Amino acid sequence: MDSDNLLGQFLRARRGLVRPEDLNMPGGDRRRVSGLRREEVAMLAGLSTDYYVRLEQGRERNPSVQVLDALAGALMLDDDGIAHLHQLARPRPAKGRRSTHGRQVGPGLMRMLNNWPNTPAVILDRCMKVLAHNPLGGALFAGHTYSGDLMRLVFLDPDARDFYPDWDRVAVNTVAGLREAAGSDLNDPQLIEVVGELSLKSADFRRLWARHDIRQKTRETKRFHHPVVGELTVEYESLTVNSAPGQQLVVYQAEPGSPSEHTLSLLGSLIASQAAETAEAADQPAHDA
Repeated sequence: MDSDNLLGQFLRARRGLVRPEDLNMPGGDRRRVSGLRREEVAMLAGLSTDYYVRLEQGRERNPSVQVLDALAGALMLDDDGIAHLHQLARPRPAKGRRSTHGRQVGPGLMRMLNNWPNTPAVILDRCMKVLAHNPLGGALFAGHTYSGDLMRLVFLDPDARDFYPDWDRVAVNTVAGLREAAGSDLNDPQLIEVVGELSLKSADFRRLWARHDIRQKTRETKRFHHPVVGELTVEYESLTVNSAPGQQLVVYQAEPGSPSEHTLSLLGSLIASQAAETAEAADQPAHDA
């Protein structure tokens, strides 16, 4: 990942995704570039073509807020994309991020998770590795090669497209979420490792990473085809863990009274039965003695 000209990379990628016809401009098969030409973006943003070219090439690194907002309009960016554009132009120092985004989950947070026996919950780092979960959260993602790593689960697990019935949408949102979490800090060793491995092993990941889509992980409805209990639809809420920057608490809930709520209850009953059997087996030698 070349982190020397992130703003230029983002502008080029997003320019290539805007269809001229969406902006009432002539399209057609004769265009030599996908998306907009540089001079078209410059015209739409009210800039000179030379200035816009210098932005893309990284020779101009101090665009004003007004210029950034004009570019956001020309490139049809949504709120997450606009925020990312401004961050790339004026990156904030990632103070303490690499030392704190990692592995330790606080004991108080774990107690809170375990006090939700009927609500699946997981703690993710910014590369979507599962740092911790409560029993139902672990059961929701159990049974896969990469159950503990949601990025690799989506793109490398052989069961991914069965597990996620809406895999195409999940893949787009997952990569966009990784882009948003990374921001302008692309030198983190874990991020480099994840992006490098997935780029080598997954053509789908390479294609989506090159789009520079940005989407903050907040809330979404998601469908699963669980290998044990079958179909269920849940809504998740993603919450930032302020005591551990880089960590996210993701909580899943089914609609009250829905078949999916019943399915989650069934999954909870199964793991409770398994836990009881394990405890009984552990007590048996002492009883026999």
